Amino acid sequence: TEPNQVWCGDVTCIWAGKRRAYLAVIPDLFARKPVGWAMSFSPDSRLTMKALEMSWETRGKPGGVMFHSIQSSLIRAGSSGSYCIDTGAEYKPAWKMGDNSPMERFSWSLKNEWMPVVGYVSFREAAHAITDYIVEYYSTLRPHEYNGGYPPKRIGKSILEKR
Repeated sequence: TEPNQVWCGDVTCIWAGKRRAYLAVIPDLFARKPVGWAMSFSPDSRLTMKALEMSWETRGKPGGVMFHSIQSSLIRAGSSGSYCIDTGAEYKPAWKMGDNSPMERFSWSLKNEWMPVVGYVSFREAAHAITDYIVEYYSTLRPHEYNGGYPPKRIGKSILEKR
């Protein structure tokens, strides 16, 4: 019913240069707006932690956020699990909460609306293009059915009442 109640997350693979890179994205489920993301050549708990840190900082260090993901091994292994506890976030595996369809939809949209079919030339190009997609297109311009056809940044009380 409001921001910072439930965030979800997932890691998806992208091609950057001649290597696989991994993108962790954390959207706030209130309006499906990505609030944190990180890229790495390793799909480990540090990648997830970087995306969670960005989310937490971007949203003003909220307490009591529930975070869920199907990537339980990445969250529980190492520092991401303790990070959730340190910030007051509660981790829930997605399979206990239902599905992770908002993340699957985000990954599908990124790969089908924005990414070159052959991937990106370099990691740097991928990071820049994906940030542009998240900030300039996905959050600001792209209509979302969940939001009544509005992009996440346009969600306000009047729109919420129509849900």
